[in-house]
Amino acid sequence: MSYPEPRYLEESGDISAVFTPSPALTAVSSPSSTLHYLATQESTGGDFGLYRVDMGPKALGANTHFHRTISESFYILSGEASLYDGDRWITARQGDFLYVPAGGLHAFRNDSDDMLSMLLQFSPGAPREEYFEQVAEYARRGPEELDAFQRRHDSFFVDPKDGADL
Repeated sequence: MSYPEPRYLEESGDISAVFTPSPALTAVSSPSSTLHYLATQESTGGDFGLYRVDMGPKALGANTHFHRTISESFYILSGEASLYDGDRWITARQGDFLYVPAGGLHAFRNDSDDMLSMLLQFSPGAPREEYFEQVAEYARRGPEELDAFQRRHDSFFVDPKDGADL
């Protein structure tokens, strides 16, 4: 195993770190969840996207889907998440981690009676912000427009009759 090809070729380091104070986080809210932008594709130069998701009790997350171009990782900060790993539902608790490579089936939700807080990381970075901000609007427009929107954002949902969401 080797490191990727160098992207920084200068002889000395650069002053380029980006600090984002907690109150400056952008958030997208729905009735049962809030998603906080910690690091976006734009702020990381496309390296990754990192988001904190706070879900209320019994909150629905995402049904079974996969991504063709990005991996997705889940890290549980507090509470319990129901995570689908493509084979079975797992109850994940504080400190648990799930990595889903590109093409891997996955889903998530909060089946508990308590709040859930977790980190989502996408790699490489992708323009997920538009997806998070507009998916509810496209859902209201109907299944054809929603499907086209999801596919444009590298989200390919599996028919629930396949058993993953039962």
